This record gives sequence, C-alpha cells and structure tokens, in this order.
Amino acid sequence: MTIKKILTEPNMLLRKISESVEKVGVDEKKLMDDMLETMYEAPGIGLAAIQIGVPKRIIVMDIGKDENKKEPRYFVNPIIKNKNKEKSTYEEGCLSVPDQFAEIERPNSCEVEYLDYNGKKQTLKAEGLLATCIQHEMDHLEGVLFIDYLSKLKRSMIIKKLSKIKINREIL
Repeated sequence: MTIKKILTEPNMLLRKISESVEKVGVDEKKLMDDMLETMYEAPGIGLAAIQIGVPKRIIVMDIGKDENKKEPRYFVNPIIKNKNKEKSTYEEGCLSVPDQFAEIERPNSCEVEYLDYNGKKQTLKAEGLLATCIQHEMDHLEGVLFIDYLSKLKRSMIIKKLSKIKINREIL
C-alpha cells in the first residue's frame, strides 16, 4: 500500500466530475487500499479518489471511534436513492480543505446503493455521522466541496487563505 498526496483547494481537479468504474478489479482494489492508508495517515474519516487525483467514483471511509479497531467501508459507484427530509447539522472538515471547519446542514439519513470492495452490489441505510460522511464524500464525486455550501464571502475567504498557504509552501 502507498500513501498518496491529497490535493488541496484551490485545485481544478477537485472540481472535476468523477467517472463510473466499469468493474472492481485488481487496480481498483489497490486504489482503495492506497486511499484507505492515505486517509488513516492524514488522519481523516473519509476520502474520495478524486482527492488523490484519480477521477473515479470510489470512496473509502471509517467512522469507527476506536483507533485500534478499524472499520473500513468501501463504496464504488455510489448512488443515493433516498434522502430524509429531516436535516441535521455537523461541523464538517475536509482533507482537501485543511484546517477549515464549518457547520453544514444535510439530510440526517439516506439510502445508498453501491458496489463493495469485491464488486458486490450493496444497499445501506445510513444515519447520523455516516449519512453526513457519505453525502460529503459523494459531493467530491460531483466536484463539490463542503465550502460550496457556505456564503460566497466565507467561501472566498477560505480559498484566499488556502491559496496563500499554498504559495508560501511553494516558496519554501
């Protein structure tokens, strides 16, 4: 397994719509393994393939509370079938928008269809943090970041800050 570089905003690739996966083969499994290791190293609870520069509809996540007990989940070609009308708000952050957090309102539950690590079709009813995480990561597949839910002013302030950090890193 290989730890990959996580792209950070502003980066045009993060705004690209990811492509469907034909089948879950050896390459896709290796990608998911690398994504999971990259996510754990970051550390984070979810990662979309586009965040490491691969425009495929693949997500990994682990919202388990126990650091010693890994509970990885793999979603290939996920599709949300139902979203609850009731909303909940979580403070969201993102590995591609480092050190920035905001309260984001999303449906508090959803049903998602996807292929698992072995390419088997699955359906999951997700609630709470899992539902929020799935929706957040699926936004990445559509080129959407959590900061896109903020006011234009807040979003531009965050992007400006991240741009300065990027420029300073390149100078060093």
